[in-house]
Amino acid sequence: MDKSHEQKRATAYLYPATEPFDRRMLEVGDGHSLYVEQCGNPQGVPVVVLHGGPGGGSSPMMRRFFDPAYYRVILFDQRGCGRSKPHASVEGNTTQHLINDIELIRETLGIERWLCFGGSWGATLALAYTQAYPERVAYLVLRGVFMGTQSELEWFYGGGAGRFYPEFWARFVDPIPEAERNDLIGAYHRRLFSDVFAEEARFAKLWSNWENALATVETRGQFDTPVDYARAFARLENHYFINNCFFEEDGQLMANLWRMKDVQGVIVQGQYDMICPPVTAWNLHRKWASNTLRMVPMAGHALSEPGITAELVRVMDGLRDRARRS
Repeated sequence: MDKSHEQKRATAYLYPATEPFDRRMLEVGDGHSLYVEQCGNPQGVPVVVLHGGPGGGSSPMMRRFFDPAYYRVILFDQRGCGRSKPHASVEGNTTQHLINDIELIRETLGIERWLCFGGSWGATLALAYTQAYPERVAYLVLRGVFMGTQSELEWFYGGGAGRFYPEFWARFVDPIPEAERNDLIGAYHRRLFSDVFAEEARFAKLWSNWENALATVETRGQFDTPVDYARAFARLENHYFINNCFFEEDGQLMANLWRMKDVQGVIVQGQYDMICPPVTAWNLHRKWASNTLRMVPMAGHALSEPGITAELVRVMDGLRDRARRS
């Protein structure tokens, strides 16, 4: 299927593009300033959108999953990426910093409780934030679940996913000397933080292209990721992954589900997600009592997958309609 046709199918499910009614740079400490925007209804139901990566940044498309007459949509670029400053910086950049940033945004905007909408790393962060501030979260919408565990990292950077896409895996692995291939996250870390811009840029594109190649079911594997985006994305992801996502223990989010026992939510998961395999969403679904799992057939990881897009819009419209009836 032609990629442009797939994009048109996905776009057909989305709400028309709207411009933000508020844009600002928010100082959060440690030398970081975050880009924050609001769109939709200023008096509407607030929903904060947590982008993936780490390092992916927000995009105008992310505004379009929500009825702009009903929702007050808050998007922001996490530390070091997108329009936030300083770009590609890992200083003062940990999961706890990001949790604190989300809470500061809520306080700054005068929001009592809000919905959290996050996919991939955004789902990780949504769970971590909810476990820290369960009283502030009215509902969770998670997509392409990633729990920040070693087994998930080993799947994607240890050869598991590569068994299904050997050509793309070879492009990722071959530039690394054989002696270093037993720890590809570590090998890339040395190159992404070499302080030689040309080397950082080269390996950032290799890192980013490996993930992009597996994001959709109908992948073609041909990418030319812009250097500035790739460098921030790769450095931030690698920084978090080499530090075990800054969790105190492997499996921390699953172990702390009891902290959010009163928070309800829904999980939307692509059945053929090669980046965040469905077993993770299934395990979360079974251990988190207050949720619904919606497995989308013939869909991969990306937010732009037509089936994923349609299901997420359906979820948000359903929450709106249920609230109106109550």
